[in-house]
Amino acid sequence: MQSSRKNGWMKCAGAVALMTALAGCATQGEQQATKVRPPVMTSETLRDMSADQAIQLLQEGNARFVSGTPTPHNYRQQVRTTGSNGQFPFASIVSCIDSRSAPSVIFDLGIGDIFSTRVAGNVINEDILGSLEYGSKVVGTKLIVVLGHTSCGAVKGACDNVEMGNLSGLLAKIRPAVDVTADVNGPDRSSHNYRFVDAVAENNVRLMVQSMHEKSPVLGEMAASGQIKIVGAMLDVKTGKVKFL
Repeated sequence: MQSSRKNGWMKCAGAVALMTALAGCATQGEQQATKVRPPVMTSETLRDMSADQAIQLLQEGNARFVSGTPTPHNYRQQVRTTGSNGQFPFASIVSCIDSRSAPSVIFDLGIGDIFSTRVAGNVINEDILGSLEYGSKVVGTKLIVVLGHTSCGAVKGACDNVEMGNLSGLLAKIRPAVDVTADVNGPDRSSHNYRFVDAVAENNVRLMVQSMHEKSPVLGEMAASGQIKIVGAMLDVKTGKVKFL
């Protein structure tokens, strides 16, 4: 009888311990849930976010994209919310027009998350600088990303000295990256050398980041004071993975 009671007490104690542990897990889960940013960026979440946290959000989103587990976005609700309450993007991304490099897709983002500027070869000009200055100085984005990608057609055109209408002027902005890139995989510096093309694309990203500091006192001062970060990144179009430089 004593043994039966003892066993019953031990089972009861074990159940209590298990329930206590589960309750603790639930509490931790609730605490973690409160730390997750809302479905739409708000003035409060933007205000409290750092540039490093913005980079982390992009990295996490890209990891979900690559793994095939994107966030289920309620776009209709996001449209209603941003339409009523305004937009508070946390980053500005300058990317190529390449159909495989849409920032909102490869970073698994929703409506109102970023400003997206797209132009062949992700080059920087005065109009784009003005747009980025608006995003950072007026709206308060914490991060600017210049996003290049592998197998870039604009970079290939610059390597081959292509001349065609207004495209010629755009490709001229990429030529400095061609000139500073050392030979890769042999002396062939044309579009036929894919490794050379990708090396040029990465150098082009670095030069565009540098040009922002030099050509925009507004952005340069904000970066120097730590209000924003300006970084480069490369997308591998074969894998969908983004590497921050």
